[in-house]
Amino acid sequence: MKKEITASLKLAYPIILGELAQVALHLIDSAMVGQVSYYHLGASALANNIIHIPFIMGMGLTIAIAQMTSLYQGRHDHKNVSHYFFNGMFIILLASLIIATALLFGKDLVYNMKQDIKVATLAEPYFKIIAWSLIPALLFFGLKQFTDGLQYTKTAMALSLFALPLNVFLNWLLIYGNWGFPRLELIGAGIGTLLTRVIIFVLLLILVLYHPLYKKYKLIAPRAWKLSKKTMRDILSIGIPSSFQLTMEAGAFAISGLIIGSISAISLASHQIALSISSFTFMASVGLSQALSIRTSNAYSQNNWVKAGIIGKSGLYLTALYGIFCALIFLFFRFPLSSMFTQNEEVLQLAGYLLILSAIFQVPDTIQVNSSGLLRGIKDVKVPSFIVAMAYWVIGIPLGVLLAFKFNMGAQGIWIGLIIGLTISSIFLTRRFFNTINRNKM
Repeated sequence: MKKEITASLKLAYPIILGELAQVALHLIDSAMVGQVSYYHLGASALANNIIHIPFIMGMGLTIAIAQMTSLYQGRHDHKNVSHYFFNGMFIILLASLIIATALLFGKDLVYNMKQDIKVATLAEPYFKIIAWSLIPALLFFGLKQFTDGLQYTKTAMALSLFALPLNVFLNWLLIYGNWGFPRLELIGAGIGTLLTRVIIFVLLLILVLYHPLYKKYKLIAPRAWKLSKKTMRDILSIGIPSSFQLTMEAGAFAISGLIIGSISAISLASHQIALSISSFTFMASVGLSQALSIRTSNAYSQNNWVKAGIIGKSGLYLTALYGIFCALIFLFFRFPLSSMFTQNEEVLQLAGYLLILSAIFQVPDTIQVNSSGLLRGIKDVKVPSFIVAMAYWVIGIPLGVLLAFKFNMGAQGIWIGLIIGLTISSIFLTRRFFNTINRNKM
């Protein structure tokens, strides 16, 4: 057990740092524009809540690249590793262009969500810039999934960490108008994020094309880099259910933000603070989930169900401990954490209460996201997607709306509904993984 935990952590920690760095870009935007006013913070929340769902859809598609890369790497089939990488990146390019274009045509959504009109007006130009930034962001994630699938996880981690000071510096110039640059406030945050995403994508692309680590995959490019309908179907058979599953969860929180925004601008700003902090810890779970998924995929490629089961059990012990740690941090430091985003007393008090609720769901949340990753590793994606959809959209959100408006619990009611939904999801996903392992070990 100890050996498997160590192996999983060794693979996971660069992925975790990379994922945390990506979420930190949104935290940086929120924290820096929150110093302008809570209306700007609310506008950032509104735009990101709308964009988050299609962004997660695109990210879900990229997961298939890591899965297929890991599968064929386990079989020492370099040609298919290269072939699936090429076809996967083509799918991501096409998907990112479609998503960005659809968002640009739908920019008026910010005015149709029953939000404060000042918030909506501030959100529109920021929304358009962030929509464009999804193209380099998704292409970067596609390359990252390829390098992670090969277990070269430090490459993308380094670039993701580099993105943080770069984004802070660009925001400092463009939000506040330093060094003679115009004071663009929220628009400046959008431009800073767009430039950061373009730069790290280009750098990772150069590394993949020219670094010696990836030379053997490039050398066979003339034979491997060909578009194939069958290969694309293989990728989409994993990518679409994975995308659907992630979208069901992320979409639940994004829609919840829009519902909370209809209560008041203060409720929306408080929700954004609590969600931003929760998302930061959640992405560490996502990073571990990807590592566990890659390791179980390797075991699956060798038909080693015993090893897959051990990886899963050790991984879930680890995630439970992590969830407890996060819960304690949220409980004891909720107000210092919230004060990084705003000094408005009403927003601080509500955000602190929402962080107490967030602390409650840390353990089931970490367990359910890692159970999902383990199931992806053994190529079980369709039924888990259905489980997540039912838990959030049939139980969690309707119950949250009932508590928020029928029982006058406001934003707190929405969060309680989500806690119940993700707890149900964690129980059923974990049971499904171990039932599948036990059946195949016989």
